[in-house]
Amino acid sequence: MATNKILFFSAKPYDKAFFTKHNDAYGFALDFLETHLGPHIVQAVEDGTFAICVFVNDKLTDEVIEVLSVKGVKVIALRCAGFNNVQLETAKRHGIRVCRVPAYSPEAVAEHAVAMLLTLNRKTHKAYNRVREQNFTLTGLLGFNLHGKAVGVIGTGNIGKAFCRIMLGFGCQVMAYDPVEADDLKTLGVHYLSLNEVLNQADILSLHCPLTADNQYLINQDTLSLMKKGVTIINTSRGGLLHTTDTIKALKAGKIGYLGIDVYEQEQQLFFKDLSGTIIEDDTIQRLMSFPNVLVTGHQAFFTQEALSQIAEITLNNVYQLSNGQEPDPAVMLT
Repeated sequence: MATNKILFFSAKPYDKAFFTKHNDAYGFALDFLETHLGPHIVQAVEDGTFAICVFVNDKLTDEVIEVLSVKGVKVIALRCAGFNNVQLETAKRHGIRVCRVPAYSPEAVAEHAVAMLLTLNRKTHKAYNRVREQNFTLTGLLGFNLHGKAVGVIGTGNIGKAFCRIMLGFGCQVMAYDPVEADDLKTLGVHYLSLNEVLNQADILSLHCPLTADNQYLINQDTLSLMKKGVTIINTSRGGLLHTTDTIKALKAGKIGYLGIDVYEQEQQLFFKDLSGTIIEDDTIQRLMSFPNVLVTGHQAFFTQEALSQIAEITLNNVYQLSNGQEPDPAVMLT
């Protein structure tokens, strides 16, 4: 069995628990750091460390990767699907293999998107607090039926597919946009349209696409102008898909009726931290949270027992195969 060292960054107690449990089958030497990876800490990586394991808010810049190369790191293992925080060309140039977890319980993220949608619509979070104060009035809790609504899905990978299937179960009219159309979704009744057509027709819009240079700020002043007044937008993908300033303007104007976000462009300064005793200096997130029709969760869509188990198992297996000269499934490899 491989006994090479894996150093974890942005590690939380649940990361340690799940990776330690699944490591029984692999025998790696695991070390966990709570700090995120960036230029400020990369020198702390010990020489000879075989792999580092990182998450969504770790910053693998050119500078960081160059230091990792000098330290002898052979593998960058992302315990997530997205990789926009990694300079892949630099890693490739230094001969560092980069792997990820392309699919981990896609139902977890899809179900959270639906939970946000239902919470915003039926205002269960407000009802919960109201009833705890012995207030049983219904004023202000009016929602709408999901049945029959036009639901637009941007991105129909594994998570987008799971979301489509759930919304079809609600009796919604599901339309989608993706450069690669899925025949199995078409068979179920999902209609693929152009991006502009989806934006124009959707009562509810849910984002399930990776963040790339081509789709950064996909939701902006121009695309918002194409949408129905009062549209509901759910984003459980990446914060950079939304132009936050334009989104706030659309909320103030009533263009967006409801907004649910589990991700935020500047989340690395906020999410996965307890800031309850501090003053948050980010005025933008404070403004967003001040709207009664906005729901913010702290990047928890993936956070289920099943997903964490799959993340740990797939990540460790990726590193194990690379440490033994084997080539993992191409779907997990980025370099």
